[in-house]
Amino acid sequence: MSLILAIVGRPNVGKSSLFNRIAGRRIAIVHDTPGVTRDRRTAEVVFDDMELRLIDTAGFETAAPDTISARMTAQTEAAIADADALLFVIDARAGVTAGDEIIAQALHRAGKPVILAANKCEGRIEPAGLADVFALGFGEPLKLSAEHALGMDALAAALEPLAPRMREDAPEDDFADQADETEEPDFDYRSKPLRLAIVGRPNVGKSSLFNQLLGEARSITGPEAGLTRDAIEAPWKIEDRDVLLHDTAGLRKKARVAGETLEEMSVASALDAIRFADCVVVMIDATQPFEKQDLAIADLIAREGRAIVFAVNKWDLKDNKNGAITELREMQDRLLPQVAGAELVAISARTGEGLDRLPPAILAADRAWNTRAPTSAINRFLESALTRHAPPAIRGRRVRIRYMTQTKARPPTFALFGNQLDALPEDYQRYLINGLRENFGLKGTPLRLIMRNTKNPYDTKK
Repeated sequence: MSLILAIVGRPNVGKSSLFNRIAGRRIAIVHDTPGVTRDRRTAEVVFDDMELRLIDTAGFETAAPDTISARMTAQTEAAIADADALLFVIDARAGVTAGDEIIAQALHRAGKPVILAANKCEGRIEPAGLADVFALGFGEPLKLSAEHALGMDALAAALEPLAPRMREDAPEDDFADQADETEEPDFDYRSKPLRLAIVGRPNVGKSSLFNQLLGEARSITGPEAGLTRDAIEAPWKIEDRDVLLHDTAGLRKKARVAGETLEEMSVASALDAIRFADCVVVMIDATQPFEKQDLAIADLIAREGRAIVFAVNKWDLKDNKNGAITELREMQDRLLPQVAGAELVAISARTGEGLDRLPPAILAADRAWNTRAPTSAINRFLESALTRHAPPAIRGRRVRIRYMTQTKARPPTFALFGNQLDALPEDYQRYLINGLRENFGLKGTPLRLIMRNTKNPYDTKK
């Protein structure tokens, strides 16, 4: 079982850099600005053959109630409560500060194993800089540099009594039953966790929904826009299906983000979450539905080929609800034909209204995204579609469509075989795509249509 290790300390002592170094990859956003990390971020990692569940935390500091700093500290306190052991990081250049002493008192009260680490030791650190470190009550600190990977062996040695290394050699009997296996069983997509990202413009309620679904205050929330910076993940369940849920930073217009390094990094983290996802919940503000930025976000998700569900938040603030859902669905299909028929659910992340309708919509979109249709059924549909509406003639020559097959799922991708298909108009392609959606239950997922021109046996050109 993994050791749960929380990395705690003042703002800007290098907690996120150390988190990334132990994880062996860049996960958390790192920047010189103090207080970049606001939520607690987790990652399952193997460090020097030890299984760890790392928690990166916000800076621990005393602050007035209801401020962002107070909410960040509450997240850190929750991480301390969840952890099996604590990695207390101080800045070797700054020495021991009053803030470090406050954190040390809190860690003593927690009564859990604490490893003290002095980060930023890549340069020559004067002994006087760490003269007061023993007053913290955790002994001599490990001298580390997360940026330059110094002291990682010492950290591994300190962790070993708490998280023993994995066995190098497995018993021979563990593999005895695999000797006669010649083929893998058919893959069931439901056996793997559903990767689900929540995205949208700033301040539409993404973190509030994230917390409501998890049943805990996992991300900090508030009236301020742009609170979330890192894409935060947490395990969740829909019925018996495992879900890996991602909260993301708000996506503003590219022109407004340009030059803002920290926000550019937050947006990059959100885009990575979209590319990682199987299904994406797009949050829409019910008081300002389907603005230009909402359409740009949905189009990006469609181009990435992810299943999509629209959650219209702040429904409790909507004045006139009669017929409003129907109007929103018509607006959605008109403005976003590339994801026509995608599920649209009215919710209030603040009150919990409508949240029971969201999980079935997510599962339906995921099911459509993984759908594989039989070739025979596809060609029966194609024959009927061609009979109802034949493709137009191009420069006096009729476009001939011979047959269609599905080449892959995730997203559903279809290959169309025939002659002159490169000239097939977009509106006719949309006609076929909409027919596929309707006939095979493919609503809520983008579709791909690939043109494959069959070779003309009488064409002598090379």
